[in-house]
Amino acid sequence: MNAGALAGMKVIDLTQVMAGPFSTMLLADLGADVVKVEPPGGGDQTRHSWGRSGKGDDGPAFFALNRNKRSVVLDLRDEQDRQHLLDLVAEADVVVENYRPGVTERLGIDYESLRAVAPSIIYASITGFGSYGPYSQRAGYDLIAQGLAGVMSVTGSPGGPPVKAGVPVADLGSGLFCVYGILSAYIHKLRTGEGQRIETSLYDSALALSVWEATEYWASGQVPVATGSAHRMSAPYQAFETADGWMTIGANNQRLWGYLCAALGRPELESDERFATNPDRMRNRAELADLISEVLATDTTDAWVERLLAAGVPAGKIQPYDAVLADPHTQAREMVQTIPHPVEGTVQTLGFPVKLSGTPAQARRHPPLLDEHRDELLGGQA
Repeated sequence: MNAGALAGMKVIDLTQVMAGPFSTMLLADLGADVVKVEPPGGGDQTRHSWGRSGKGDDGPAFFALNRNKRSVVLDLRDEQDRQHLLDLVAEADVVVENYRPGVTERLGIDYESLRAVAPSIIYASITGFGSYGPYSQRAGYDLIAQGLAGVMSVTGSPGGPPVKAGVPVADLGSGLFCVYGILSAYIHKLRTGEGQRIETSLYDSALALSVWEATEYWASGQVPVATGSAHRMSAPYQAFETADGWMTIGANNQRLWGYLCAALGRPELESDERFATNPDRMRNRAELADLISEVLATDTTDAWVERLLAAGVPAGKIQPYDAVLADPHTQAREMVQTIPHPVEGTVQTLGFPVKLSGTPAQARRHPPLLDEHRDELLGGQA
């Protein structure tokens, strides 16, 4: 088993729930030694989310975000436990925390306090809205961040109520941006020996993902609105209903538009003045979608996907998650991992979306039991 690209990096994980644990799990998957410091009284909140798994005390939400870590319980309001944390930090490269601004100062575990015992520490903070700004003291929730950052205003059907993105883009996006910052700071540290403080937030991350929406507003002066599954700059590029389900079509340039017209058996649409160019198709998008839908209603999803792919048109089924997780492509890409667990027998988690040829990500440790590694981390100290 390879040690991983980040072998030698030591990370103290002071986070709970989603954004922070997702971030530190990605580091652990690549070989970092991640020590999850959990509060007394049950540990990370996700250990008890979505009920229990049926055998042990931990819930499936915890398994999804905490493989490859070691666990120790410390009460950071207790002087002795706080000293244990400082001892761990003194040997670490990175600390990741997701407390609300001000809490780490009260606990004596803020950047300046930890830098006193580890001058080259990389200290990463994930909050709802950052450490400064009018909203900095607000609690961090994916739903709230999506709403304030504009994501909900452009999600859903045209004219419909605001809808949050189906996956927690603010939470997971901030976790990804945090990893990006940590790795950048770690390279700088290896070069210079200097640590630094990093922060990102759910709000910043959700807004940073709004690339097309901000661009549309700046370019046109028009406030972006929900477009359903349709692209806001190209057509046809959206979901369509067939005789037995739904599919997506991505004919978003002139060449693909011609291929699509031929595959649909409607070659005359290619030169129709209503749809001749992309600006034409965008102006008449609703009418175009109706025409395509009429044709697609004559056959099944599988038949249309096969026909369009053969014609060179990007297309695919819209699948529910039971089909996605069983999909042969999911299996071929090893995007479902089964990990041995001392209580559950095995647990399933999603696999590694980044493939490294020399130092691939691996499941080296099961999601830890609460306080499982206390003795090895604290040397048997109380």
